[in-house]
Formats: sequence, structure tokens, C-alpha cells
Amino acid sequence: MQIVYSDRKTGKTAQAEVPKDRESQLIGRKMGEHLDGAIVGLDGFKLKVTGLSDSSGSPSRKEIDGTRKAAPLLSYGTGMRRRGKGLRERRTVRGNIISNDTVQINTVIEEYGSKAVEELFKPREKKEE
Repeated sequence: MQIVYSDRKTGKTAQAEVPKDRESQLIGRKMGEHLDGAIVGLDGFKLKVTGLSDSSGSPSRKEIDGTRKAAPLLSYGTGMRRRGKGLRERRTVRGNIISNDTVQINTVIEEYGSKAVEELFKPREKKEE
């Protein structure tokens, strides 16, 4: 499971892998809740869960309760591309609770901690061939 965290002030994002022994702290949390950043090594930071994705790539929607997959009739929003006025389609989406099937958790930084923001978003070093 990985957490993608973003900073709304700078517009930058980064990701961190959640250790296997700490995944149990995340299971059962809902979208919109706040997480402690120490789970992924961001001591003092508070992260707000804004979205989830499962192993098949299905996004989650806030209106769908639980961890189940559903196929609601959508006209806009997460899981739907806007194609025309009045268009509605049935799309497979997942519920709003983190489960074992969740692969990615999207978050935004709500409170900043001890590390500088520049340290969080260091560019990746390119591998020389």
C-alpha cells in the first residue's frame, strides 16, 4: 500500500510506501479523515484522505459506504469522464473505507511538521546506465 501526499501551497506531490506492519493502522479509516504522517515517516504532519484506488484501478467515491464495489449511474465526478450534456453511465467504483484491497491512498497535507517542505519533495535521482 502506498500513500500519495500533496502540498496545495506548492502544487507538488510525492509518494511513500506504507510498511506492512503499519497497514493495519489504516484499515477501516474513511475518506475525509485525518491520518498521522508518522505512518510513512512524516513526523508531526497531518494528512487528510482525499481518495483511494484498489488493485484493479477502480477509484472510490465518498457516497458509497463500506469497502464494497458498486456500479452506480454516474453523470459527473470521480470515475466519470465528462463526454456530453445529459450523459449518464454505469461505472464500477469502490466504497469510501480503506480495506485490504486498497493499493493507493491519496492525501493532502493539512498540518506541517518538523521537516522542511523542500525535503519532502526531493527530485528522484536518475539511474546511470
